[in-house]
Amino acid sequence: MNSQEKQQLQQMAQAIRILSMDAIQASNSGHPGLPLGCAEIGAYLFGKGLRHNPANPQWQGRDRFILSAGHGSMLLYSCLHLSGYDLPIEELKRFRQMESKTPGHPEYGWTEGVETTTGPLGQGFANAAGMALANKMMAARFGVEQAGLLDSKFFVLCGDGCMMEGITAETASLAGHLKLDNLVVIYDSNSICLDGPTSECFGDDTMERYRAYGWHVTEVDGHNLDQIEAAVEEARVRKGQPSLIIARTVIGKGSPNMAGSHKAHGAPLGAEEIRLTKEALGASPEPFVIDGDVYDYTRSRLEDLAALEADWNRRFEQWAGANPQKAAEWKAFLTKTLPADFDAQVRAIPVEANAASRKSSNVVLQSLCNLVPFLVGGSADLSCSDLTAMKAGGVVSAANYNGRNVKFGVREFAMGAMNTGMAQQGMVLPFCGTFLTFSDYMRNAIRMASLMEVKVVYQFTHDSFHVGEDGPTHQPIEQVASLRLIPGLTVIRPADVHEVKGAWSYAIEKAKGPVALCLSRQNLPDLEAANRPTSEGVGRGGYVVLKESGAKVDYLLIATGSEVSLALEVAKALVAKGKSVRVVSMPSCEIFDQQDKAYQDSVLGGDIQERWALEAGVGSGWYKYIGREGQTVCMHSFGTSAPSKEVAKKFGFTTEAILKRMGY
Repeated sequence: MNSQEKQQLQQMAQAIRILSMDAIQASNSGHPGLPLGCAEIGAYLFGKGLRHNPANPQWQGRDRFILSAGHGSMLLYSCLHLSGYDLPIEELKRFRQMESKTPGHPEYGWTEGVETTTGPLGQGFANAAGMALANKMMAARFGVEQAGLLDSKFFVLCGDGCMMEGITAETASLAGHLKLDNLVVIYDSNSICLDGPTSECFGDDTMERYRAYGWHVTEVDGHNLDQIEAAVEEARVRKGQPSLIIARTVIGKGSPNMAGSHKAHGAPLGAEEIRLTKEALGASPEPFVIDGDVYDYTRSRLEDLAALEADWNRRFEQWAGANPQKAAEWKAFLTKTLPADFDAQVRAIPVEANAASRKSSNVVLQSLCNLVPFLVGGSADLSCSDLTAMKAGGVVSAANYNGRNVKFGVREFAMGAMNTGMAQQGMVLPFCGTFLTFSDYMRNAIRMASLMEVKVVYQFTHDSFHVGEDGPTHQPIEQVASLRLIPGLTVIRPADVHEVKGAWSYAIEKAKGPVALCLSRQNLPDLEAANRPTSEGVGRGGYVVLKESGAKVDYLLIATGSEVSLALEVAKALVAKGKSVRVVSMPSCEIFDQQDKAYQDSVLGGDIQERWALEAGVGSGWYKYIGREGQTVCMHSFGTSAPSKEVAKKFGFTTEAILKRMGY
């Protein structure tokens, strides 16, 4: 770069430092260390290096910047403001305040230019890898590699904390294996963490570790704009390898007394230190005062950035004209267009009755592969057991990205977070599978997807102690209840093949955010009453599968999954004793809770003497439906290793044991 451009970018870096420390001081809360230490990196990317258009943050052909170290959010907000996004300085002055566009950590869907919500360290890294992978898959799917329509780069800024997290190791290993050369990670290596120097807790040779993962690794002075540019441009043309740029930086750079110290990490610098810092920088002592030349420079670039998108649009129209059918598919992928009779088509899929719900799901998936072309899947080394593979979809590899099944290996956390990123790329609906008990490994990724309302489907199989001989390590007890605690996550535990079809129909067509399907390993009897439109069954969350006789109900039995058939067996025995019994299948509490009161009352209301809930897991969540006087047939301990029927007998999940508890 020439000397004038370098001077302009250095002024931009200084503006980033000023805005960051002033905003953090104004809120009396925040993390100034990273924004001050990475100011040159931010200035180069947003001032020159990124291919983006602030006037259209959703441009599909853009490069994307993900701040994995989300605590340093003022770096991103300063860059977005300075480079022309719709983020006025008034919002920077309201940093961390109620309903501002500058929350403490970047939030997806809230602030223009924020590509994903970050904060839990390392997940932004995995989100970006998912975006990069989805872009590769779509470029191959539509054959647009030569046209350069999906040749974007996905830039990630990580800190030492991100590099310590296990999720980055999982993700980096897979990204290297898949040769994701559109992924560029910049590692803010300042040798400082919140507790003190990293030498006290982190001694990895990160360069060699990432080279072993198959990455191209370079090291730069993170304050030297020429070195930053050279490394970024090298990464842009690198083929066959993701790139790691280790940027050696000084945390809190510019602060006379805090630079290089962990004290700069997570607290405002203070009025006096800011005064000294601005004095050292030659800046105005007044808060939020920026040299006008910075705005002149960044605004002068807006026309060129808009021209980048205009050129991309021209190339897209040229490609679309030559490939009208593929162009129509492209639009369908972006809009997630489904057939008008999608639910009816799903319900019409021929599936064998009395099968394990994981097997029913697999049969449904084979049809969904054709019905939903933008559906892509994957598993954590369990596709042969959780039955997630779409047989006609092909397997994604570094040699062929034109597949629809991703083998994530035994990397559940990375798989979960990468699926979030794949969804955020915008052109696919991803699902992923593992055993239900291992949902714990990926729980925070599920939580983040729920927080962002990102649509991902999690297929969790082996859903109860009916796993049997594998024992308590693999028998999920608390997982279903635990997943139900996550706001925004829809949990569905289907009772038979019809509910499985309804679950997939709801997840793809109706759900607004992520969905967890909890499926059985053992066979489930067919429930004739469940063979109904999704809007009347799973789509209502709970419904009556056995209606009582008469106005009075002696027993209301609510159950999910494999316990619905058990509830019907108990009901049959009670009816034989002259009792009036209603059985309710409740595949999804979340969906049921969204129904109007009239419908809920029609399912659970009336003159009911006793209310019981049956589920092969912890039962504390059922009291909102059965009341304090209700009874649960649930688990109060971990399971045990034995054949499924013996485990059920031991823990009281038999008709005889339940009737005995009822006094018969």
